Amino acid sequence: MAKDKKLVEQITSMEDDFAQWYTDVCVKADLIAYTSVKGCMVLKPAGYAIWELIQKQLDERFKATGVENVYLPMFIPESLLEKEKDHVEGFAPEVAWVTHGGLNELQERMCVRPTSETLFCDFYKDDIQSYRDLPKVYNQWCSVVRWEKETRPFLRSREFLWQEGHTAHATAEEAEERTLQMLNLYADFCEDVLAMPVIRGQKTEKEKFAGAEATYTIEALMHDGKALQSGTSHNFGNGFAKAFDIQYTSKDNKLEYVYQTSWGMTTRLIGAIIMVHGDNSGLVLPPKVAPTQVMIVPVMQKKEGVLEKAAELKEKLSAYRVKVDDSDKNPGWKFAEQEMRGIPIRVEIGPRDIEANKALLVRRDTGEKIEVSLDEIDTVVGELLETIQKDMYNKALKHRDANTHTATNWDEFTDIIEHKQGFIKAMWCGETECEEAIKDETGASTRCMPFRQEQLSGVCVHCGKPAKKMVYFGRAY
Repeated sequence: MAKDKKLVEQITSMEDDFAQWYTDVCVKADLIAYTSVKGCMVLKPAGYAIWELIQKQLDERFKATGVENVYLPMFIPESLLEKEKDHVEGFAPEVAWVTHGGLNELQERMCVRPTSETLFCDFYKDDIQSYRDLPKVYNQWCSVVRWEKETRPFLRSREFLWQEGHTAHATAEEAEERTLQMLNLYADFCEDVLAMPVIRGQKTEKEKFAGAEATYTIEALMHDGKALQSGTSHNFGNGFAKAFDIQYTSKDNKLEYVYQTSWGMTTRLIGAIIMVHGDNSGLVLPPKVAPTQVMIVPVMQKKEGVLEKAAELKEKLSAYRVKVDDSDKNPGWKFAEQEMRGIPIRVEIGPRDIEANKALLVRRDTGEKIEVSLDEIDTVVGELLETIQKDMYNKALKHRDANTHTATNWDEFTDIIEHKQGFIKAMWCGETECEEAIKDETGASTRCMPFRQEQLSGVCVHCGKPAKKMVYFGRAY
């Protein structure tokens, strides 16, 4: 059995070094591979399959709200990027530039898209002429490039996959409604599909997206107590429209500027899944995004009839994403490998089980073992997958709530930062200088001003001035 444990022993304990544990899981669970392109990674089949399931289910939810998919170029001329001052200043440090086409220097350098607001604006100024052309509710699935100094698989890489929605509306009210609609869609997706509870709220003026009037966010808490921004939705007002001259003729035959939104989610969600649900044996995948939901492991598979019965079971369970591990590895190694990969249910079947018309189900999330009749296995597996999905959410919610603290004065705030982990709820005066001072002194940033406000006290936790908002603070990825 020592050899069977070798796979797990290659993972650093999360209690010893959480960052190394995370990297070990990414590599050992075969999600990614490093490349000779610094700061970039290969998404291997096991990792990309998770993204495909995220993409498929998000796309279905988008389209149910009227979203249509498009694709725009990956290159942005410098003059186009510079049309919106705040936007270009916000992204300037991360932009990758193309200066040559073949052997010839370009007359105007182009950036590889860090985001596509300017491209969509350039497109919309010609595509929108009349109120009849509105709203435009477009999304694109693509990669973007941001020249990050420090990278980590899924969480920060120089090229990553995402979706970016860009919409145009006739009124400010419609734009705000769409902005909040997409944020709530993201939150529901994280909770229903990823089994990951989130806090919904608005970013402060300091933390909002460059060029936006308002940025809304969902914030999740990782196992190590750090926050992860998991999706954002931005209301641009008509600032971009004025910069790019995106006007339409209204019903009153007047020229009006459109109001715009932008919203996005990325492959960092895979990192969130790892850090919310994983354990010292590797990945623990929520069934709704598990590329393989059920792995059948034939025991003593060289015995007559075992592989045939495993094939029968696969057919019987075909309503789910199911595979048979008929490799020549020993069962102990197979069990450790399936645990590493986070497969929600393992089905063990051997000669004695076949004789007794039963199989053994093993839950990845709890390790619980359940004997089940082969006659009822398809029904039991379906019910168990639903139970695992709910239990994983409830476990993550319990962890978040247990690691959410309240501070009503600065001594309480600094004591929590020093001795505990997680979110800190506290009142804030609304001043950027105070927000920056809190981060400088503690490393905790404002994660969001939650929609569900609480009056914890009447004064700011840091400066003692009258408080304007209750804020979630936390150290973050």
